[in-house]
Amino acid sequence: MHRKPRQSNNANRDKLQGYMSEPQRAAVVLAAGKGKRMKSDLPKVLHPIHDRPMVQILLDTLRKMSFDRIAVVIGHKGEMVEKALADYPIDFVWQREQLGTGHAVMMAEPQLEDFEGTILIAAGDVPFLSEASINKLFEIHEYTGAAATCLSAVVDDPTGYGRIVRIEGTDRMAGIVEHKDADDDIRQIREINTGTLCFDARTLFETLHLLKNDNVQGEYYLTDCVKILHGQGKTVSVVCADSSDEVLGVNSIEQLKDLERRFTS
Repeated sequence: MHRKPRQSNNANRDKLQGYMSEPQRAAVVLAAGKGKRMKSDLPKVLHPIHDRPMVQILLDTLRKMSFDRIAVVIGHKGEMVEKALADYPIDFVWQREQLGTGHAVMMAEPQLEDFEGTILIAAGDVPFLSEASINKLFEIHEYTGAAATCLSAVVDDPTGYGRIVRIEGTDRMAGIVEHKDADDDIRQIREINTGTLCFDARTLFETLHLLKNDNVQGEYYLTDCVKILHGQGKTVSVVCADSSDEVLGVNSIEQLKDLERRFTS
């Protein structure tokens, strides 16, 4: 897939722009998880919402946006996911071991090692992410020249979520503080990390190689890239989603039913 060239009213400029290209954009969709709390052997992203696998809903949105490349990371019963998405113009990437979100994105490096542009990371179990919010995420990322940009949301009850700590009065982020690590002041923040981010491609893979798995789960966390980049003095931007509903994910049958109620077919 290729992005359409921008239109120009100036013929000479059009000719000149023939030798130039728009910023390239790719997407990596994380769809490898089993989803233990779903109490089903079906891959989590294939659970239906209004009779459609949830990952198809997200991919339909991405397909409308003319990404240059889309890679879907698969793992648990990945053959079933491949079959369900056979009609989509995407690449499949295998994550044989479930070692965290950072590790999942690492698996896509061979497919994207020659890619120069911006990479969106999105979760396959967050099906209703909107085109408007994704566009806004890219726009802020590219306008601020950020190394990474995080999509946030403001929610009534942020309990359990990582909090976004902004540099006051800006679209720049000082960090993400997990709920368990937050003091009382940080816990008053209602702006949360949604897990949807975009990165400069080269910066992303360089930073992934710096991740460590010295945590209780023994996993490589994508959000640790934000911490590393901030520590390097690089710009990490943040933009708020248009609606907190659109960034709701699915981790249980109850949450699946809730999304069905919120979004009519």
